[in-house]
Amino acid sequence: MTISSVRTALARQVGEFAAGADLSDVPAAVRERARHLVLDAVGLAFASTAYRFPAVALEALAAFGGGDHPVLGMRDRLSARDAAVLNGVLIHGMDFDDTHIPAVTHVSAAALPAALSAAVSRRATGADLLLAYILGVEVSARVGLGGAGGFHDVGFHPTAVAGAFGAAVAAGKIAGLDADGFAAAQGVVGSMSAGLLEFLADGAWTKRLHPGWAAMSGLTAASFAAAGWTGPAAVYEGRFGLYNTHLAGREVRPEAVGAGLGDTWELVRTAVKPYPICHFIHAFADAALAVRSEIGATKIARIRCAIHPVPGKVVCEPMAAKRAPRDEYDAKFSLPYVVAAALTRGRFTLAELEDDALRDADILALAEKVQVSEDSDSAFPAAYSGAVEIELADGRVLRHREQINRGHDERPLSNAEIVAKFRETIGGVATDATADRVLNAVLSLGDGAPAAEFAEACRA
Repeated sequence: MTISSVRTALARQVGEFAAGADLSDVPAAVRERARHLVLDAVGLAFASTAYRFPAVALEALAAFGGGDHPVLGMRDRLSARDAAVLNGVLIHGMDFDDTHIPAVTHVSAAALPAALSAAVSRRATGADLLLAYILGVEVSARVGLGGAGGFHDVGFHPTAVAGAFGAAVAAGKIAGLDADGFAAAQGVVGSMSAGLLEFLADGAWTKRLHPGWAAMSGLTAASFAAAGWTGPAAVYEGRFGLYNTHLAGREVRPEAVGAGLGDTWELVRTAVKPYPICHFIHAFADAALAVRSEIGATKIARIRCAIHPVPGKVVCEPMAAKRAPRDEYDAKFSLPYVVAAALTRGRFTLAELEDDALRDADILALAEKVQVSEDSDSAFPAAYSGAVEIELADGRVLRHREQINRGHDERPLSNAEIVAKFRETIGGVATDATADRVLNAVLSLGDGAPAAEFAEACRA
């Protein structure tokens, strides 16, 4: 469908659905999966505190004053909007958080901080928080789906762009907006959603800020809408709406924004990451590990990786920089480095992002042997495919393809695997008692207890 064929304002469709939504309307399996996605996000927020970037973000935000809102995994308190920013930074900062694969969007990293700050501000219940979060995920995913995988290709980060709309709906639900209010909030936040991929050129930290900024924008837009501020009705499909400005001349699917609301739950299609790297590379890590045992002591002559050109721009360009990442964040977006590290060490964990791994001569030498070509059989954007071909010095050629990446809704991590990942990620910075407290708080989310109690349980 083209933009011109959309007749009913999409923001209004979303507004009517969100205004009438009740937690009892959400299937039990969706609610349970939502809790596990929240668990993954909170565990990652704790784990991020071991790095420098949260302290830098806190210092920057503290300049605007304090507040009484808890911050995930930390002792500090900030204002509602600043806590949302920092929570988004904490969840997404390691790039280990969930991704809605076809939307190419990290959906929890903006929806959860926005819902949490809104719920604590308005003394809402955990049930209110859970519903707002679910609605935020649903809208973020659908806005990303509307871009048909094109946002990355033109330099926009869909987590930042789509996430702002989801955050506005999440915050709007807590604020009690009606259908018109939800439409206005989406219209307003359309002028705030932004996020450039230029960080790929030099490893800058801007991407870490994107979902937190989206959450803050959503809170702001919902508050303006509640006060009576108006926004453009056709914020998605209009002449100067989201898809015409950001993806002009490209094939888009704006109808996806309103499609299947209440019937199809995009949340269950959200992938939890098994590796702490860009989701575009996961299939390559799996492929490299699958053939590693066949290599033995034989030296590798060259490595060929086939990838779709859109994700290829993110994880393969510029190739010289990708072969020698400057820091751990740079390495997360390097296909050559990830493949080389997986082949060298037989795994890819947070340890492979430490300084000793980044300086490992064997890994770097192997990364130099990685060549990249276009994958004509890629499933992108429906799935993130990866094909690896390894030519050995003895003349043997090993090949492995992962057409559908692990974590995809056709190959999902189980809830039990998500709990195991949570314990691993939080275990590096918190005691078992803290981990148990957080686990119990998250998996009972929605039982009617105040959202503020949940937020306190998820502090350091």
